[in-house]
Amino acid sequence: VGCDRSKNLVDICEEKNFQAFVCDALSVPIRSGSCDACISIAVIHHFSTAERRLAAIRELARLLRPGGTALIYVWAMEQEYKNQKSKYLKEKNGSKDKEEEINTDTSQRPLSDQMPNNSSQDSACSDRLLNDLKDKGCDAKPVSDSRLPVHTNRTSFHSQDLLVPWHRKGDTKKKGESVNTASFPAGLKESQELSSVFHRYYHVFCEGELEATCRSLDCVRVQKSYYDQGNWCVVLEKL
Repeated sequence: VGCDRSKNLVDICEEKNFQAFVCDALSVPIRSGSCDACISIAVIHHFSTAERRLAAIRELARLLRPGGTALIYVWAMEQEYKNQKSKYLKEKNGSKDKEEEINTDTSQRPLSDQMPNNSSQDSACSDRLLNDLKDKGCDAKPVSDSRLPVHTNRTSFHSQDLLVPWHRKGDTKKKGESVNTASFPAGLKESQELSSVFHRYYHVFCEGELEATCRSLDCVRVQKSYYDQGNWCVVLEKL
């Protein structure tokens, strides 16, 4: 059984005769303790606060029966690990990348346009987590003001909290037709002739951060923690 926040993705699953439904990862309408295993791939790094990321893992654990296991993947801050570049960085020179990449180094959008206001408690928790990770060699810097940096595709990360450009192909207007530029981020309206560009929020995880978040829950045990092609991963067991 699969679930996703995107109805379009769920529709694709249903077309392939898979069981899937739309829901929010913070409130999954499945009975507690009813799953043998759960998988969360590239989901939790989209939550904007440490509290929400912890809540998503807690909700995942709630679904598991005692002894059940969960696998979690999140995007890693370290895209070069143990002197090896991730597939994400290696594809920088690929032909496909030439179509997708638009340099947005200097383009920033107000944080308030992207997510609800963070409480002082959220900020304090994030600060504590960053301080705890300093000893692990994580040199990520917290966002110092109300603006988020926009990531340049296929490059290393310089901030843990950022916006990643997503390009929707096949959305260009025919010659002579007008394009509504209101939907384009400031500074990117020139890209409208290529494709629609949307900025999506990510929190990329430093080494040890995902595991530490999981260990803060007393209902699960971390069976395994590892790095896989630019992602930090954990396997949890429900106690």
